[in-house]
Formats: sequence, structure tokens, C-alpha cells
Amino acid sequence: MFKQLSIELHPEMAASEEQYKKAIARKIGVSPREITGIEILKKSIDARKITPKIIMSVNVWWGEKMPEKEPFKLNLQDVTNKPEVIVVGAGPAGLFAALKLIENGFKPIVLERGKNVSERKVDVASINRNNALNEESNYCFGEGGAGTFSDGKLYTRSKKRGSTQYVLDVLKLHGAEAKIFTEAHPHIGTNNLPRIIVNIRETIVNAGGKIIFNTRVDDLIVENNEILGVITQNGDKINGKAVILATGHSARDIYELLHKKSILLEAKSFAMGVRVEHNQMLIDTNQYNLPERGKYLPAASYSLVTQVENRGVYSFCMCPGGYIVPAATSQNEMVVNGMSPSNRDSVYANSGIVVEIREEDFPDQEKYGVLAGLKFQQYLEKLAFEKGGENVIAPAQTIADFVGKKNTANLPATSYNPGVVNSDMHNWLPEFINKKLRHAFNEFNKKIKGFVSNDAIMLGVESRTSSPVRIPRDKDTLEHVQVANLYPCGEGAGYAGGIVSAAIDGIRCAEMISAK
Repeated sequence: MFKQLSIELHPEMAASEEQYKKAIARKIGVSPREITGIEILKKSIDARKITPKIIMSVNVWWGEKMPEKEPFKLNLQDVTNKPEVIVVGAGPAGLFAALKLIENGFKPIVLERGKNVSERKVDVASINRNNALNEESNYCFGEGGAGTFSDGKLYTRSKKRGSTQYVLDVLKLHGAEAKIFTEAHPHIGTNNLPRIIVNIRETIVNAGGKIIFNTRVDDLIVENNEILGVITQNGDKINGKAVILATGHSARDIYELLHKKSILLEAKSFAMGVRVEHNQMLIDTNQYNLPERGKYLPAASYSLVTQVENRGVYSFCMCPGGYIVPAATSQNEMVVNGMSPSNRDSVYANSGIVVEIREEDFPDQEKYGVLAGLKFQQYLEKLAFEKGGENVIAPAQTIADFVGKKNTANLPATSYNPGVVNSDMHNWLPEFINKKLRHAFNEFNKKIKGFVSNDAIMLGVESRTSSPVRIPRDKDTLEHVQVANLYPCGEGAGYAGGIVSAAIDGIRCAEMISAK
């Protein structure tokens, strides 16, 4: 017999196959020996009760054999001599587009401005030691994109746009742990993602595709409103049947290029603010209602949102047991982001707290037009750099002093390795952001006691939540509305937000090329 059911368990029971098997057997009224198979579908935490419980959804079989599942495999073929499609960017959108192109009989030529993962690690380590920033190889640019060294969260609400299961299957095939299928908010971990990215690269290359690193696209070859190829920084011309533009939200030079060539762009709202950090134990205590979470519960996370003067203020990319990292891509700019290793074992919890930025907030719209939001983003990053220290030392303040508009005497310890410098952020952040952050912090303190304190630190600035520009495309064909065979794709084009949704968008673009 077979049944799908949901069962509530203590954390230590959910961690033991023997114990949860006994609990499932009791629920269906059979002996544990009669159960022939259990498939865990989803695990989530219910912390609303006095003692946190694990809610486990399962398929269970007894009295008959559990059916075997066909192992997932890609429909790979040798595309060495197949028609070529150019993919600009080797982030999740670009890599998954390349895989789907191969499955559909096209040869992807992936052009990545940054370095491969191994070489990129050296540059990332250098930034963390507060040494010079490499503008082409950093936390945002390089093989795997921004997600490679920034946590690897796989949670998405983009299920209607494509198959999240396919994306997870591909990641598992290339080395991700099976738990990504069952966790309510799965994540791979920045310590595991690089190895998976390398494996995906090898799959693409072994099938006849090409990935070329250290190759920035500086121009597009467009004739009669049709793209024919690209020109690299070395002046090399590369032609293709189509071009997928999957450059990520930090490739500002691409927006500048499109604008210069009078290729249509659209301004869009985005969000900016700061990254806050607390002791992980404080978050655990508040979320689990326990003095200590123990070894059977993961580091607790939070999701916070409020409205201030009809404007959203919310937590972004929350990293339990994580670290704050420097994420600038240009000299003389200061950007922070967060990440977590797979076991989330840092003593700190960090999150972006950001304010919705609308088009009416952009200064100099007459001067910059559609790029005014991008210029505002740059302005705030340059200002944060001026208020920080040498290289990527970040300006910082305690949350309590920011709310109280006070000078911070002593900064608490932080996971941000390059270092922080005391800064009166309440004096230099734009007032409309300041005001909304202060109000939101007080609201969040009602939900998480201790959120506002002098033990909590905020660093500036968190500004790369999403692209301030959208590259418009036809909703049916996904081609640019003006340039045939140009496929704006992923976060940089304004159609995704995170690894899974970007991957799905890359897959969709590849499928549209195949259909055409």
C-alpha cells in the first residue's frame, strides 16, 4: 500500500531514520518492519509552539515494494559542429542556458569577463584581506556569477515560469546534496558551490560547448535591427545565430553600451540600504523560544517586512550562521553582501535591510534618463567608500546609535574580515532612506527583541539587491523588443532574482532560440 502524509516530530526524532520510521508506522497503524520505503518530500520547522517541531511530508509504502525512480540525466549530445549561440556571462542564467542549448542541439559559446573558479578564489581571498580589488574577478564577476561565493540560496517563488525541479536535479547531478530537494528553504553553501560550478563547466565542455574566461564583451554587432555577434575587449569578433545576454545585475558597462547604441532600456524600481549583523544566538533565542537551539535545529533565520510611508522596507538575503563580504566591482566604491557556508556555523547572523527605491527618487533624471537609477546606486556606493577606510574597509555604526542619531563610541565585533571604521551613517545616508530604516528598525525590534541594540552592527551599503534597469523583451518570444535574436536574460536583464529563477530564465531563453 501507499500513502502520502504529513507528520509532526521533535527535532531529534526527525534527525533519526529509525525514530521517524517508528512515528510514521504508528500514524498509519502498522509495524515499522512492514514499511518497505519512505520518501521524504519536504521538511520545515514550525517554531510557533512552545517547543519547535519539524513538519515532515513523506510518501510511505508498506506491504508492497517501493517503486524505483529513474535517475535524472541530461539529454546531452555532441554539439562540436552544431550551430553556435553566444552566451554572455557564466552565472546561473548563462550556464543553464548553455546546458539547455546543448540538449537542443546548439553549441554554446560562453563568454565570461572574469576568471574560472580556482583563479577567482585567489582574488576573492585578496579582497577579504583588504588588498586591491580586481574589477573583473571578485564576488560578483567570474565563473558561476555572484552566487558562487554568496551563499547559494535556492528558494524561489518562480515556479510558474519553469521547472524548479529540473534546476535542482541538475545541481544534484553535479554534486549538490540531496537535501536541496526536501528543505523548505534549501541552500548549497558557498563552500560547496564552486565545486558544483566546475562540474557544470566540464559537462558543457565535454559535450562540445566552449567557455572562454577573461573575455569581456565590449560591443554588439547589430545590423538592420538584428544581432549577428559580439566584439570582445581584444577586438575579436565572434558571430552566432543568437546572443543570450546573461551578464548579471552588476555589469553596468552593458547598460551603458546598450544606451549608447540606442537599444531600448527601461528604468525600474529596486532597493538599497545597509547590511545588519547580530549574534546568531540572539536570533535563535527569539525564533525558537529556547535558551539554546541545540544540535538538532539549524541556525535560525528571519524574514522581516514593514511599510513606511507607503514604501516597503524589508530583509534581503538573510544569512544565518554567515559572514558579511565585500561585493564592490569598481575601484572607489563600497558594497557589502552576505553569505553562509553549508553548515551555517558562524556565530553571526546577517541580513540586508533595504528600502524600496522608486523612479521618483532618482536625482538627475533629465541628465541621465533611463540610467538615473544606476547613477544613484553608484553615487551611494562612492559615498560609502569615502566614509569607509582604505580599500574595502566598511563604514559601520551600531543599530541603536543609528536609530538614536548618536555617535558610536565602540563598534562590536563583526564577521566582516577586511575591517570596519566608525561612521555616523545617520548623517550621510540619504534622509528618505535614513527615516525609513529608523522606523523599520523599531518595528523589527518588536518582532525580534534585541534587534536594536549597541551589540548589533550595521555596515554600508547594501545596494546590489537587483538591477536598476530592465532590458525589455517580447513576452512571447523573449527576444529584445527592438533587436532580433538578442535575448536579455536573468537578473541583469531584470527578469530574475536569485540562482534558481535566473537558471529558469536561462533555460527559457535557450528553449525559445531552439523553437525559433
